[in-house]
Amino acid sequence: MKWKGKRQSSNIEDRRGKRSSGQGIGGFNPSLLRPLLKILFSKVGLFIVGAFLVVSLIMGKNPLTLISQFLSGGGVQTESSSPYTASAKDQELAEFSATILANTEDVWNKLLDDYREPTLVLFTGSVSSACGSASSATGPFYCPGDEKLYLDLSFFDDMERRLNAPGDFAQAYVIAHEVGHHIQKITGISEKVQRLRGQVSEVEYNKHSVKLELQADFLAGVWAHHSQTMTRMMETGDLEEALNAANAIGDDRLQKQSTGRVVPDSFTHGTSAQRMRWFKKGFETGDLSQGDTFNAPSL
Repeated sequence: MKWKGKRQSSNIEDRRGKRSSGQGIGGFNPSLLRPLLKILFSKVGLFIVGAFLVVSLIMGKNPLTLISQFLSGGGVQTESSSPYTASAKDQELAEFSATILANTEDVWNKLLDDYREPTLVLFTGSVSSACGSASSATGPFYCPGDEKLYLDLSFFDDMERRLNAPGDFAQAYVIAHEVGHHIQKITGISEKVQRLRGQVSEVEYNKHSVKLELQADFLAGVWAHHSQTMTRMMETGDLEEALNAANAIGDDRLQKQSTGRVVPDSFTHGTSAQRMRWFKKGFETGDLSQGDTFNAPSL
């Protein structure tokens, strides 16, 4: 990619060197079960739980996590700082990420009216977000509660070494995919899916989750299409890097690698073939109207 010397986004929050402790994303502290049950069965329990459910929908958080924080005084997530000096490679990756984020801003401000730009949080080890605490093992993620993307730059090393998905455009695809989730947040798509949690079976909810993820892949492809038209940053082999990355993180491939077997009902992100297909469709068409994975006859 020809990315050096391009504009870097100012929507960067550098938390590298800061450590987070507390409950993980979607986590629940078992020691709080007894006081939680007291609330549930009290006279005001229905009102309190209902309030937490409303807040959880707005913030995109697990209601059990919110209740846990309430019972413990809210002090379950903390961050501490330690001396941190970025290596030359790490600093280059940070500049690269800021450049790709800026490029997504240019593209989506052109394609969407009143586009609301997300913030990219760089962290090391662990981090706190409006969705809870997470470690680097979680991988890059988007939190709808604070509209921020979270990235430990060491993930790019993991892509190359563990997933055999090297290349700067593969890394750009990862960032663009998380920005895709932001677009789903501001357009109300992710909220519609979130409302289904608890209303349908886990297997059925997983199917909706797959459609959400594949649409984010499609949106990453749309970004790449318009980015190339606007900047010509892509070079020979870049598209193949992105498709290889999409292939590497398919549910079927990851399950096969980790357990030796594949369980389709547990898929939450889509197969390798599906992820490549939807990214490529977005890249080839650049047409937002063709990314309705929820009503597609086949994925």
